[in-house]
Formats: sequence, C-alpha cells, structure tokens
Amino acid sequence: MDADPDSPPPLSHSEFIKAYRDGTIIVNFDPKAAARFLSGRLLLPLFMMPVLGCGVVLALVGWVWTGLAVIALGIIVPRLIKRGAPHFLLQQSLGDVSLYQELLQNGVMHPVRRG
Repeated sequence: MDADPDSPPPLSHSEFIKAYRDGTIIVNFDPKAAARFLSGRLLLPLFMMPVLGCGVVLALVGWVWTGLAVIALGIIVPRLIKRGAPHFLLQQSLGDVSLYQELLQNGVMHPVRRG
C-alpha cells in the first residue's frame, strides 16, 4: 500500500489512545474490510458450518422447529458480529498495540485528525 507523500506519519499506539480519548481524531473504518478482518480472525466460517450442520441434523431427526432455530442462529449471529466489527475492532485496538498496527497496515482503520 503506497502512502501519500503529503499525509502525516501514522500515530504511535500511545498517541492514538491519547488523541482518541481527547477527541482530537476521528477513526474511520472500511466496514467491509473490518467485517472480513474480524471474520478471518474469529474463524466465523468454521463456526457457522458445524452449527448449520447441527440444525439440519435436528430438523431431519424430527426436531424441525429446533433445527430451524439453530440454522437461523448459525446464519444471523455471524452477520451480527460482522455488522458490529468496526466498533469491536476500535475497542480492541485501544488495548492491543499489535492489533492497532495490523489494522493500519491492512487499511481497515484510518485515524484522521479533526480539522
């Protein structure tokens, strides 16, 4: 990823925390990139497939409504997690230096100084 020659250097983690708490920066997230990043980090596809399989098994052995409920949970919960990814990643990046740097390197998070 090429950086603009006119853009200021990225904030260190301690500067980021201080600026965020002081309100001197706005943190922008790419929602799709944040969802992909968190999905990969939490291994959501590996969670979703067995849950869906259990729902199908329950439906096939006669527990139709329970099976359908488990299938619905297996579809809805990962989507809710992905929808809340920017907020979750922001809160986690305030406490984790390596996550903060990884989010910046992957272009998921962009701290911008207030005008």
